[in-house]
Amino acid sequence: MNVAIFALDQNRPHAENLASTLAVPVHDLRLHRFPDGELKLTLGGTAETTILYLPLDRPDEKLLVVLMASEALRRNGARRIVLVAPYLCYMRQDVAFHPLEAISQKVIGGMLTPAIDRMVTVDAHLHRTASLALVFPEIEAENLEAWPVIGDALARDGLDPRTVVVGPDVESRPLVTALAQRLGLTAAVGSKIRRGDRDVSIAFDDATRLAGRPALLVDDVVSSGGTLIEVAEALRRAGATTVDAVITHALHGEETAARFWLAGIRSLRSTTSVPHSTNAFALTALLADALRREIAAKVRP
Repeated sequence: MNVAIFALDQNRPHAENLASTLAVPVHDLRLHRFPDGELKLTLGGTAETTILYLPLDRPDEKLLVVLMASEALRRNGARRIVLVAPYLCYMRQDVAFHPLEAISQKVIGGMLTPAIDRMVTVDAHLHRTASLALVFPEIEAENLEAWPVIGDALARDGLDPRTVVVGPDVESRPLVTALAQRLGLTAAVGSKIRRGDRDVSIAFDDATRLAGRPALLVDDVVSSGGTLIEVAEALRRAGATTVDAVITHALHGEETAARFWLAGIRSLRSTTSVPHSTNAFALTALLADALRREIAAKVRP
């Protein structure tokens, strides 16, 4: 069996958990920065089937790492490259909202497709795009769902049966509904008006359903935190007794925690898609299940 996981130092702990589950080795992706800012990448090993474990938060440099790693791996005998990006960047801009704008989703699809053979991600931030296969039509592409992992963990913890599972907008309805059904709870979705990256307002059509009940706020991505704060404040105005939040991708800075607390968010927990102090829901088993066929293909007679 010649399969290995490759990771940057900052992602090594999660990569090692995944490697342990799959019983494969981990090799480094070693970066050196020249005085002018350019990068040099050196592989820590080789493998015929390579799993690049690389969350694409703060993505610009990491996208270059994918391309450079692919070049070095192919030249050193890799026959198959699987990119495991639990967070996949640049998916929100799927159309040109204004004249002359670039469509970043198309750019990323075109950039990564020649470098890899398979893409595996979690809760990609897709809106008008029906599936990840439309972003990567020439390779295998899987968009895994984190809500079963989150739901199982919450079910083990136990929640107040009066809890309402809340989403910020109509785009969150499928996630909120699925999680609420898994937990046997009521669901509610707000209406979001976005006037800018940090200017968002939220309203609930029937706020009386929230009065006197705990709220579990659910979202896929938190970057500035503006939407989460606005929803939390709307929930408290509606009479929610407590507000806790669970998210897939924690992209916000650590300093944002104080703003969440002031907005009435009692706790915030995220998946391990991106290394963060709020990580509480491990994606190891979910990713391992998706990758087992890579291992099986190498041991099949």
